[in-house]
Amino acid sequence: MPFSVKKFLPHLLVLIGFIVVSLAYFSPVLQGKEINQSDIMHYIGMAQQQKEFKAATGQETYWTNSAFSGMPTYQLGARYPHNYIKSLDSVLRFLPRPADYLFIYFLGFYILLLSLKVDFKLAALGALAFGFSTYLIIILGVGHNSKAHAIAYMPLVLSGIILTFRRKYIKGFLLTAVALGLEIGANHFQMTYYLMLLVIVLGIAYLIDAFKKQVLPHFFKSVSLMVVALILAIGLNATNILATQEYVKESTRGTTELTINPDGSPKEASTGLSKEYITEYSYGIAESLNLFVPRLYGGGNQEDVRKDSEIYSFFKTIGATPIQALQEAQTAPTYWGSQPIVEAPAYVGAVVIFLFVFSLFLLKGRLKWWLVGGTMLSLLLSYGKNLGFLTDAFIDYMPFYNKFRAVSSIQVILELCIPVLAIFGLVKLFNAFDKDENKLKALKWSFAIAGGLALIFLLFKSVLFDFVGANDGYFRNAYGQYGQGFVDALRADREALFTQDTLRSLILVIISAGTIFMFLKKKISQNAVIGIFALLILFDLVGVDRRYVNTDNFVSSLKVQKPYQPNAADKEIMADDGYFRVWDISTEGSRKPAKAAYYHNSLNGYHAAKLKRFEELYDFYISRNNMTVLNMFNTKYIIAEEEGEIFPYKNEDANGNAWFISELEKKESANAEILALDSLQTSIKAVTSYKDLKSERFEVDIAANITLTDFQPNALKYKSTNANKGFAVFSEMYYGNGWQATIDGNSVPIQRVNYALRALKVPAGKHVIEFKFEPQVVQTGTMISLASSIVFGLLLLGGLYVGFKKTDEQ
Repeated sequence: MPFSVKKFLPHLLVLIGFIVVSLAYFSPVLQGKEINQSDIMHYIGMAQQQKEFKAATGQETYWTNSAFSGMPTYQLGARYPHNYIKSLDSVLRFLPRPADYLFIYFLGFYILLLSLKVDFKLAALGALAFGFSTYLIIILGVGHNSKAHAIAYMPLVLSGIILTFRRKYIKGFLLTAVALGLEIGANHFQMTYYLMLLVIVLGIAYLIDAFKKQVLPHFFKSVSLMVVALILAIGLNATNILATQEYVKESTRGTTELTINPDGSPKEASTGLSKEYITEYSYGIAESLNLFVPRLYGGGNQEDVRKDSEIYSFFKTIGATPIQALQEAQTAPTYWGSQPIVEAPAYVGAVVIFLFVFSLFLLKGRLKWWLVGGTMLSLLLSYGKNLGFLTDAFIDYMPFYNKFRAVSSIQVILELCIPVLAIFGLVKLFNAFDKDENKLKALKWSFAIAGGLALIFLLFKSVLFDFVGANDGYFRNAYGQYGQGFVDALRADREALFTQDTLRSLILVIISAGTIFMFLKKKISQNAVIGIFALLILFDLVGVDRRYVNTDNFVSSLKVQKPYQPNAADKEIMADDGYFRVWDISTEGSRKPAKAAYYHNSLNGYHAAKLKRFEELYDFYISRNNMTVLNMFNTKYIIAEEEGEIFPYKNEDANGNAWFISELEKKESANAEILALDSLQTSIKAVTSYKDLKSERFEVDIAANITLTDFQPNALKYKSTNANKGFAVFSEMYYGNGWQATIDGNSVPIQRVNYALRALKVPAGKHVIEFKFEPQVVQTGTMISLASSIVFGLLLLGGLYVGFKKTDEQ
């Protein structure tokens, strides 16, 4: 069919509406303000050195020395040549952050529902329900941008897959390839992995349906096209994928050689993260009911319980001023679930949950079962250690599942599935082919279940819940003689929040059920129902969202872009123009772990996947301020604190940038190597378990030395003098992929000693030694990305040609 302005206009108006709503919710961006995201503050600190290097040279560095004694920048926003899918992503995210992510939430979900042949009005309604899901807003508030980025493209990937299964082969293939390219490019592989689990559930549902309908050739043709689209999407992101794959083996997500813990106890063998770390954030089974009642378990770790709360009254009774009491009431620790930290409940919405249940009684077929299957799998896996047998099975047997932590975050899948099924409840409601008596029966059951659940909570709350939190014992001790009074007030406020929000959900269910009942009785129109539910969903979700992310979260752009201010210690250290490392153990350093990386080459930092060998040295020694290990990293300054005064301690015993040793001792294992560092004289001796080295002694004359003459994040140059052949140790992190070493221009192999440092065998005489970080993986990935982009461009042109040709023939 020829292009129709009349048919396109509604979609254009919806997109404009999404832009308006996104900007309205995050309205401070129109004043040039930015959201104050804690994780982004850490990221800015970590990425400052590579940003400064690019500004000065116009080149990208793939190594930074500013954090953890050095690490690749692959997971720190590194930019790669010919990454055109990233350029497309920038075009789609044209709004100011974080309104851009909210817009993509809306856009992707809207396209998903359209691909499922839902009317544009209901598709727009579903997009609002998905985009304002509380968890999706909360992650924008704290700065989990890459997570939000990946979630935003999930519906778009599903759209391409569904179009392909609907025999729209060309459109489906091209959309799947682009959407997967954008999804992978978002660079949050945990979210992409969870999407893969949902796609597997979807595929099983379509396979069973194809078998029943005897259309298996169509199914396998569709799957084949999707596999090609996946290969193409991987190619578009080849550099990032290859670099990440290479890095993950050397990161905390990879396999360790150690079989002991710092205390000497046996270390559990694992090819990934430990089960304790993976399941630290496990959703409580009953706690998942906060999908329906937001503050069922108290909400977040800090809730504003306001002036009429028991907490406020308690502090007034013990002598606090009204302002002090109000400050305490605004940060009340009301959360009483089992997770260590919760910013806010993962609230999907009472209205959306009601429509979800309503749809369960009306919808049949593969759509229902893959959405229900995805919801249940997501929910059960989010329980983590609280449903240990399932999580243990996935950790032990599901490939790559043990690479990801915070299992509770898999609930993003149900937060996608539930709104889709909820909208199909309204689709079935408006479907004239379904009998009104079946719709009325479904309404009665859904109201009984959703409304009855809320009513049971209200009537039997004292029987079902005790409102006792895991940290109540700490609060009791922390407040001394007033501790029990504080805990009693806290429990009273938890119960009040519970009652308030449960009643709120019950009222919303009643209004929702009443709206459907009025429609079935022909009292209101279809458009009126859509309008009412739009208002209900916005009132419900936005009302909860704004408790946690609102205009108060925004600050001036300057404060976001320059989140750190140097203290006197930083200024004094920056006056030293040498090349060395800094270790910040002050209170400010613990609160802002990436601050030292912003100003210095440091041992500090903040990242979920640092180099494994550094993390192990940190656990064994650095966290305990072991000077032997600090010295070998050339830690010239330690930022310390005494009686509130921050000062730089100058460490005169730091080994320097490089040195010749007189003895190299071969150890039989990584365990023996790391344990030997405890009291090793690292300035004259080194230990190793590296396969290419053996025990050896070296004669070091008094004039022997190595001097660093030039340094950049990705390049170091030294001059060495030694009358004898020697063995040089460098205070730089060993990373076997990408670093190249030359002596007088001739390539030489880099060795590893002292568990994590670089070393070289150096001939007698005077020499120029250079290290350069030129990762082959970037060069290889760049060529693959370029070739994939060309192939996709040709396929896109071909698809457009076929489409126009069909239009002309019609």
